Amino acid sequence: MPRSDPAPDDYVLISPCRNEAAHMRRTLDSVLAQSVPPAKWIIIDDGSTDQTPAILADYARRHDVIEVLTAPDRGHRAVGPGVIEAFYHGLDRVDLAAFPYLCKLDLDLDLPPRYFEILIGRMRDNPRIGTCSGKPWFRNAAGGWVSEKCGDEMSVGMTKLYRRDCFRQIGGFVREVMWDAIDCHKARQLGWIAVSWNDPDLRFEHLRPMGSSQKSVFTGRRRHGFGQYYMGSDPAYFMATGIYRMAHPPYVLGGLATIQGYLGAWLRGARRHEDAELRRFIRAYQRRALRVGKARATAETEAARAASWQPPAAAGMTGA
Repeated sequence: MPRSDPAPDDYVLISPCRNEAAHMRRTLDSVLAQSVPPAKWIIIDDGSTDQTPAILADYARRHDVIEVLTAPDRGHRAVGPGVIEAFYHGLDRVDLAAFPYLCKLDLDLDLPPRYFEILIGRMRDNPRIGTCSGKPWFRNAAGGWVSEKCGDEMSVGMTKLYRRDCFRQIGGFVREVMWDAIDCHKARQLGWIAVSWNDPDLRFEHLRPMGSSQKSVFTGRRRHGFGQYYMGSDPAYFMATGIYRMAHPPYVLGGLATIQGYLGAWLRGARRHEDAELRRFIRAYQRRALRVGKARATAETEAARAASWQPPAAAGMTGA
């Protein structure tokens, strides 16, 4: 889909979805109401069996910016690799040379109206920011707001905005659980900055809380533990984060389920991410974070890796 007149702030959204009829209208409406709307929005229906296709058809008919694709139906929801397979089904239809920014966006979010305007403005002001996001919050049973406690050193997986050139340099997303952490570590290894902010204008409502699953929240937590093992996380660091998670809903048991997922993968001798250098980089960062805290460890790493950063022109990535 060639475009002859891309603007400096143009961004393309790519949204895999499956059975999102309960939430998606709020996402669709909040994106279409953005102060800086997307130049293109590709939505991939990944085998929905509810009203999702009908809702998508209605919005696509009324909004030219939306293009709906249908991915081959694998017969079940597949968090992690399945989501990224669907994402690439959409990305294959995009001429990335036409869009300085791209965002993998879930369809169970309610975004504040200046969300993309603010994020792109901050990326424009700091060329080393390769990926960024706001922070997810959800409502508890009493209707109160609860933070999902995502670290500042990561862009969150449900709305992961990327500078196109950073996305290319890191090689895109891996097709496995923990793709949304591996990408940030790889970006940092290459000298880019990955970040999320908790500003009021960047907080968004996550209509299906992080770590939940089509089976149960505990399945989601065990999956997260496996993903940490696959990524190559340091065991001591991971145990510390598992204990930290016990203080957040679902209390105690959620953290234990996370630890169970990691230990189960270790006992099975499950495979790990094949980039051994990146695994070493992650473990060194995590061990430093245990000693001095994540904020200081992140700042130190960003400073130390600044010389590794290659601006797009230097990396030869300004073309198609």
